[in-house]
Amino acid sequence: MKAMLFYKYGSPNVLQLREVERPSLQANQVLIKVHSASINTLDWHQMTGPIMIRMLNGALRKPKINSLGLDLAGLVEAVGPQVTKFKPGDAVFGTAQGSLAEYVCATEDQLVLKPANVTFEAAAATPVAAFTAIYALSDLGKIQAGQRVLINGASGAVGSFAIQIAKADGAEVTAVCSSRNAEIAQAIGASHWIDYSREGLRQHRQRYDLILGVNGYQSIFNYRKMLTPTGRYIAIGGALPQILQAVALGRILSLGTSKTLQFLGVAPIRHTTLLKLQQLLESGQLKPVIDRCYRLSEAADALHYLGTGHAQGKIVINVH
Repeated sequence: MKAMLFYKYGSPNVLQLREVERPSLQANQVLIKVHSASINTLDWHQMTGPIMIRMLNGALRKPKINSLGLDLAGLVEAVGPQVTKFKPGDAVFGTAQGSLAEYVCATEDQLVLKPANVTFEAAAATPVAAFTAIYALSDLGKIQAGQRVLINGASGAVGSFAIQIAKADGAEVTAVCSSRNAEIAQAIGASHWIDYSREGLRQHRQRYDLILGVNGYQSIFNYRKMLTPTGRYIAIGGALPQILQAVALGRILSLGTSKTLQFLGVAPIRHTTLLKLQQLLESGQLKPVIDRCYRLSEAADALHYLGTGHAQGKIVINVH
């Protein structure tokens, strides 16, 4: 089978499409013929190897994991003897390391059945980014119906899911994005829009119960001023200054107040959350925004585009 691999850190030019053996199926695993996969900022960091990622992975000189991709959708090819939820031929989606390949193995808890009314591309575009949005909004943000929610970076992968999930939870959503992305943000559920190129958040007077700062940079002090007395700010990824401010100052700036300011790195992958995503996709409450689709052989081009930071929503890799 073909798989996209890399053996040293660097730009997308380090990627190699190689012919390898199919993964060995364990007793508790499902072998999936991958129809579509999608890429995330996590894949970019895994490939380029920022020093923090290398230290966390214990792989300073070269990567320990040579494959890319977590999101996937495809058909069950075979199942191990301990598997009870799936059978060959089932259409599924979920997560598995190395999904930029023709075949991949996953455990039952990493997968759910793909709704019949959802395309493989849409299903593959959903898991990791939507996991992050749900965890930020629900677990950390404690979102409630009627709250005002501000999402900075609303046109990106996590942001576009966060708008829809916040709306489904009954919140009033304000999106911060460029003018070229405003129409998309409003179409998927944003009630209000702020053009960051024209209106600086420092001068913005509205106060919010929950703010998500996604993959961008804005001073934590500005966000703190924009919170209600009991508001919460969650920084998700972003530029190094945003990450350092949230990690180093978030807890300090929360002291003596009822405000909460914190950083979210990687959200946990839970089967219960995957089941929720399955329901949201099937009901039509969640519709992934897909910017571009590439073939597996074009994965380097897809990563180059991801690296520009200008993608609207998700980038999908079609394998079969």
